[in-house]
Formats: sequence, structure tokens, C-alpha cells
Amino acid sequence: MSEKVTDYRSIISLNSELNKVQDLDHLLERILFEARRVVHADAGSIYVRQKSYKGGVAGSELLIRYAQNDTLNKTVPPGQKMNYSLLADRITVAIDEKSIAGYCALNRSIVNIADMYNISGGAPYSFNSSVDRQTGYKTISSLTFPLIAANGHLLGVIQVINAMNSERNIVPFSAEDEFLITHLATTATTALERASGNRALVLRMMKMSELRDPKETGAHVNRVGGYAVEIYDRWAQKRGIPANERESFRCILRTGAILHDVGKVAISDTILKKPDRLTPEEFVVMQQHTLYGASLFDDPQSLTDVVAQEIALTHHENWNGTGYPGWVDPVTKEVIKADENGMPLGRKGEEIPLFGRIVAIADVYDALCSKRVYKEAWGDEETLTEIKAMSGTKFDPELVDIFFEVLPNILQTRKLYPEES
Repeated sequence: MSEKVTDYRSIISLNSELNKVQDLDHLLERILFEARRVVHADAGSIYVRQKSYKGGVAGSELLIRYAQNDTLNKTVPPGQKMNYSLLADRITVAIDEKSIAGYCALNRSIVNIADMYNISGGAPYSFNSSVDRQTGYKTISSLTFPLIAANGHLLGVIQVINAMNSERNIVPFSAEDEFLITHLATTATTALERASGNRALVLRMMKMSELRDPKETGAHVNRVGGYAVEIYDRWAQKRGIPANERESFRCILRTGAILHDVGKVAISDTILKKPDRLTPEEFVVMQQHTLYGASLFDDPQSLTDVVAQEIALTHHENWNGTGYPGWVDPVTKEVIKADENGMPLGRKGEEIPLFGRIVAIADVYDALCSKRVYKEAWGDEETLTEIKAMSGTKFDPELVDIFFEVLPNILQTRKLYPEES
């Protein structure tokens, strides 16, 4: 059996695999990886189509969402991602004929280039070699193809780079590669439409909170979800948890983390929108958002619901037991464990579920880094010093250590979801 026939069969079997991936961000990375694998590409990028506003006119553009590079990835420590400058800077590309990705998106056609440094003079597009200069990596062959939904809507573009033969030499992408990639694109777009719909539904739930609480933005909850996934993945790697199990829980955790403050929809506007710090009495009321949020999942239909309830309930508990709401039933509001005064005891240590402990760090880190009506954004050094200082009191010390291990990935995620100006 030829290698290409094997690749074609793997695309067919990939359909069910991709449809199991619930999380949009993980799916985008997985699609890029599979596209590279099936055509034996050393590197690549996936662009997503997003709205743009230039000169007051609404339009569309492409945003590089994820980049992968096997050669460059060998230069970073195990478990870390290559901190691509192009990703950190949120490079956008116009949907026009000036760039290869833009041309592909505009014309909705595959662009196969044998040598990026020797593009035909008749081509309307050109190759921007600035990333090559920054990274020391040379892009030679490329294959760029659009991701088009069944209704004709452009979802994005994938560009795979440097096809490798069996001797690991760079060769042009073949006509067979174009055939394979066309079939993969069909499979990928179906999965992307489903995952995009799921993410949109979750973010609409959070939009309700944002309408009530200006701090609860889509960018904030996406960042918290991204940070939480990075911390969990390293924690799980250290414990030898299999990759397929890690992937499953990454998807579940991100959704639960995005919904961590959904209970704020039940808090009064006078407290949520107060342009100053809360009084002690107001803070007691605010603490109830953990119970309100957890009560939304009192009839769990899936593991995602279970995790979302745990996170909503426990992401304000402290490692030393001084957090809130403590041992309270979120549905009945009855105290489960009380102190001598009848007040609920705080959960402490590993009484706090793992995902609650993870989201606690992610949420506080992002809050410190972000501007609020009552404070300016903290600087990086000040923020990291504070996170470290809370190790063993507010936060699980092991997870704080892991947070610093994956800090480059955390910073990359932070730049991926900036606040809208």
C-alpha cells in the first residue's frame, strides 16, 4: 500500500476524531497538526477570519491564530511551545491579492508554491520573509488552502510549509498533496463549524455577565480559560497522564473556566457596577455569585457541567482555608461544615477541587494584569511577585510553581486575547 493511500485513509478516519474535540482552540491546533502530518510538512500556520473595522467601515481580515514548527520546536524545553513572534504580535493579513494567505482567502483557491524566494514575477502576491529573518528558519515550499463552510462562509486559511521527503529533505508539495489537503479541509470545516457554535453559545452566556459586569469581558474569560489549560496540561504531564486523557480534560476545563463567574448575573447592579472598591457588606453579597453560578449546574448532564459547577463554586477558595463560600450546598444554601459560630468553614488544601485551584490562579493573574475602574493594570514584575507571594496561602504551591514553568505559554495566551479598544 502506498504512503499516499495510507494518508487518504487516515483523513477518512480523522473525521470522527476531530468531531470528538469540543474546544475550539484545541481543535484549531489539532487541525493544523493533522494538515501538516498528512502532507509531511515541517511547519505551518492557521489563520482565522475575523471582523475588522478600518476607517469606520466593517470588513474582514485574517488573524494568525496558531503556528507550529517541528524544527524550531526542538530548540525549546520539553513541554513548552515555541514563542513565535508572529503569534505574540497578533499579525493580521488583509483579504486581498497582496499576500499569499490573503490571495487564497479572496479567491478561495489553493496556492502551491515550490520556492517562496522565487515566486513567479506574474503573481500578484509576494512573500514576507520577516519571520524567517527573526527566527533563522527558511521557508521554501508552501501549500496554502482555504477553509470554507458548507454555506460558503470563509472560516480561515491554513498554510503548511516545507514538505519533507523520506530523507527529511525539503521538496515541493505535489498534486497528490493538494488532493489530500482538499479532503482534509472538508473534514476540518465541519468540525470547526460545530466547535465554533459551541464556543459562541458559551460566550453568549458570558455576554449576559458582561452586560451586567463590565469587567467580565469575552477577552478576560478566554484568557482565564487559556491560562487554566496551560497550567493543567503541565500538571498532568508531570503525573504521566496519557495525552488522550489530557486532551479530553483540556476541552472540559476551558469551558468550565470560561464560565467561572457566570453567577454574577444574579448580583445587583449597584454592586457589580460600583466604580470603587466594595464595602465589607457589599463584598459579602458579591461572594454569593459562587453559589449562584454553581446552582446553574445543579442537574449536570455531562462531565463539563460537573467541572463547571466545581469551578464556579470553588475558584475563590484559598489554599489555607480563608476563602469563600466554604462548605455550603450551592442549591439549598445549607452549611455543610461549620465553625463554632455556625459559619461555613472554608475549603482548604486538596479539599478544593484541582480545577478550582487552577482557575483561582488564572483568574487572579488576569485581574492583576487588567485595568479596572478602581485600579490601573499592574506591571508584569509586580504581578508575578504577588502571585509568588500568595503561594501556600491563597494558592496551591505546586500549581504556582507550574504557573511559572509555563509562563511563556501564559504570556502567549495573554497576547492572543487582548481587550477590544
